[in-house]
Amino acid sequence: MHRAVIVDFGGVLMRSEDPLPREQLARELGMTVQDLESLIFASDLSLRAQRGELPEPELWKAIGERLGIRSPEKIQQVRQRFFAGDRLNEPLVEALRQWKGLVALGLISNAWSGLREVLRRLRLLDLFDEAVISAEVGLLKPDYRIYHLALERLGVPPEAAVFVDDLPENVQAARELGIYGIHFRDTMGTLRQLQEWLNGGHSSLSSQP
Repeated sequence: MHRAVIVDFGGVLMRSEDPLPREQLARELGMTVQDLESLIFASDLSLRAQRGELPEPELWKAIGERLGIRSPEKIQQVRQRFFAGDRLNEPLVEALRQWKGLVALGLISNAWSGLREVLRRLRLLDLFDEAVISAEVGLLKPDYRIYHLALERLGVPPEAAVFVDDLPENVQAARELGIYGIHFRDTMGTLRQLQEWLNGGHSSLSSQP
């Protein structure tokens, strides 16, 4: 049976490994890291951008206004420093590269309009057979419709797919549809679970990491 491995981007493929840049930025802005992250990831502005209702440049302009920053250069500095501690999950990316062609590879991400360009810059866009980005389709996880859309594009039924996300509610939604859901807690544990799932039906993948 044709099968698919589907992963999230932020928190799975891209991890916040070094907290120091974000902590320093929050301190300089006179706020907690939690409040800063909430503004950028979970505010009404961010959710509008994730649904595709607000282009990413306009999002950052609005965030700057809420922070009392109007200079485009300073807003860009805030953006760069906020993400300065993020690192690509190289072991997971390498595993996906080895599995490419053996299974379909997909991405489902609640993200702003600029993610596709980020994927291209990171040389990840060509890795995926399908990248379903919330800002492009107007749907946010854990809405069932975004999972159905990914499955349709990948050409697999739910029982032939595995989905990896760092947020339990997104994993639970996938499981309720019949997708094998993996809650990302750490890279090695996730890779072991992915390998077990892959080995469940295709012994030819047993040599993969």
